[in-house]
Amino acid sequence: MKATLMYKSGDVRVVEVPDPVIQQPTEALIRVTYACVCGSDLHPYHDLEDTPEGRRMGHEAIGVIVEIGENVRTLSVGDTVIVPFAWSDGTCPFCQDGLTTSCTHGGFFDGAASATQAEKLIVPQADGTAVVIPEGTDEALMPSLLTLSDVYLTGYHAAIRGDVEPGKTVTVIGDGAVGLSAVLAAKQLGAETIILMGRHTARTDLGRDFGATHVVAERGDEGVAKVMEITRGEGSHVVLEAVGHMPAYEQAVGIVRAGGTISRVGVPQYEEAAVGMASLFGKNATLTGGPATVRAYLEQVLPQVLDGTIDPGRVFDREMPLDDIAEAYRLMDDREALKVLIRP
Repeated sequence: MKATLMYKSGDVRVVEVPDPVIQQPTEALIRVTYACVCGSDLHPYHDLEDTPEGRRMGHEAIGVIVEIGENVRTLSVGDTVIVPFAWSDGTCPFCQDGLTTSCTHGGFFDGAASATQAEKLIVPQADGTAVVIPEGTDEALMPSLLTLSDVYLTGYHAAIRGDVEPGKTVTVIGDGAVGLSAVLAAKQLGAETIILMGRHTARTDLGRDFGATHVVAERGDEGVAKVMEITRGEGSHVVLEAVGHMPAYEQAVGIVRAGGTISRVGVPQYEEAAVGMASLFGKNATLTGGPATVRAYLEQVLPQVLDGTIDPGRVFDREMPLDDIAEAYRLMDDREALKVLIRP
């Protein structure tokens, strides 16, 4: 079968690899029908060292089940399923607490032997991981359903962890697909004032469609000053940081209101960050976030896509075949595309 491997920064190839084979009774094999490139895929695209064996890429997928292990009970051959970016058994203490990305039998697809930018995919812990899409679902909804494997529910996770609710001012840092998803999620949770910090007009226009009431194109100290002006000098009750780089975190610290919350879902590209008296402690501010517990939210949000309440698939502005995925990476890296849908 064909699969996407990255061999070093900037070197993405589609190569022939052996077909995956079920090895555990709890696994399922799917034929991937929809995948995509994630903004987090661009981190190794920038800095992956030479990897002669190649790194398997991709962690978002919809597919059709073609085989199941003997212990799989809730899935059947022929089901079309959403595959979250992390697998989980659904039964361990962490899963029971909703922390599915901390599952004791779990793991992450990206970089693993099984990854989603490919024609076929092994889903470990299939019963606890894959979610069936109702038979007869309109094909036009598939891009939005694909966002429930990661990007929309990552924005939603940011908003949930940030305790977004009516009456709170929410600022979203980052106009990528996750940031725009966070805007949409904040709107769904009742936020009335939503400030989007981004400077790419096509993206911020979509952000306005999703619910942003203000757009701040300035960055750094100028961006902080602009948000403080909008909030009458008080700052933002909730800051959803969807970038992962230090300047974005520093902006978040600068604009969070006393007693407010910074919720990070941009994968941090740093280990040390200000949390002391002058940054968080002195403000009684909360720092939260983390890998989105997609599986814990998926069945709750699925009906909102099926009935048209939300249309998060609008973040996809290009569609390409798997063979052209290297170009998809380039387009996203050069900001010529927001998020690319891949059809294996």
